[in-house]
Amino acid sequence: MKALVLAGGTGTRLRPFSHTMPKQLIPIANKPVLVHILEDIRAQGITDVGIVVGGYAGDIAAKVGDGSALGLRITYLHQDAPRGLAHCVVIAREFLGDADFVMYLGDNMLPQGIAEVVDGFRTGGAAAQLAVQAVSDPRAFGVAELDDRQRVIRVVEKPTRPVSDLALIGVYVFSPRVHEAVAAITPSARGELEITDAVQWLVARGHEVRASGYKGYWRDMGTVDDMLECNRELLRSLTTSVAHRADATSVLVGPVEIGAGSRVVNSRITGPVSVGRGTVIKDSVVGPDTTIGDDCVLIGSGVSYSIVLDAASISGVEGLHGSVIGRAAQVASANGGGRRHRLMVGDHASVHMLTT
Repeated sequence: MKALVLAGGTGTRLRPFSHTMPKQLIPIANKPVLVHILEDIRAQGITDVGIVVGGYAGDIAAKVGDGSALGLRITYLHQDAPRGLAHCVVIAREFLGDADFVMYLGDNMLPQGIAEVVDGFRTGGAAAQLAVQAVSDPRAFGVAELDDRQRVIRVVEKPTRPVSDLALIGVYVFSPRVHEAVAAITPSARGELEITDAVQWLVARGHEVRASGYKGYWRDMGTVDDMLECNRELLRSLTTSVAHRADATSVLVGPVEIGAGSRVVNSRITGPVSVGRGTVIKDSVVGPDTTIGDDCVLIGSGVSYSIVLDAASISGVEGLHGSVIGRAAQVASANGGGRRHRLMVGDHASVHMLTT
């Protein structure tokens, strides 16, 4: 079995961060979304992975390379423009050959893993296995209608009148039969080859398509709020790893992870909090539900329920909450005021906050 990870999307809802980095590389609990996905794939015993990339191909290749560090063999497949999920199968045809494969959307977080979906396909003999989860408003998703044996009898892309509340959550397992389906469909009204149309083609021609109800946590990394909530969820499983990098005047409460070369001086950190490598936290209050990346500097500041990306600095700003601070951004207070703030600061920005 192989895997196909779709990482060519532009992430317009995550601007300004997606102006300068692919959303698949945004860190959640100090690890890029794409790396979480690749580790999940490797946990299923799959080592041959194709990654569909677009304009940020170089950034993604620089981060994950040939996959050997993750125990994988990675092949990069370029998509010139967003042309639909089924089009990704088209351009991956040579790579996939006649193998069964997992197709995994590269901006989805499923921290409990996809073992049940993959195992269901391996034992069930269906042409396809779809991961589904009940949602309150299915109109923004592909939606599956099932019979009483969990077989898919219809799929509809973003229906105005949903046939069920079961959303397709971005993990599919396919047999080689899907290539015939993809070759047979035509672009939708929005000009894309829809994977739901390919699945429906299989169903209509009598091929068995089954669904696995995903019971774990699932989040599509579509917005900043999605990032923050998913970061909170993953930090819940954090374990303390400090290795004597906090001085005697600092207080660490709850699960706190501090990376190599980082220093905590005269500060209070209330977990769950993950701090990367080479970061300095001085005279500050951090947490809970906060991730601080590598080579950051926090001095005389307070931050909670936030994500601070690599090489950012925050000085003299208290009450940062629900914020995302971009790479190498600088946030400073002009007079050390103590209001509560929420900021979305893109990469390399400089913000000086004057409070009265």
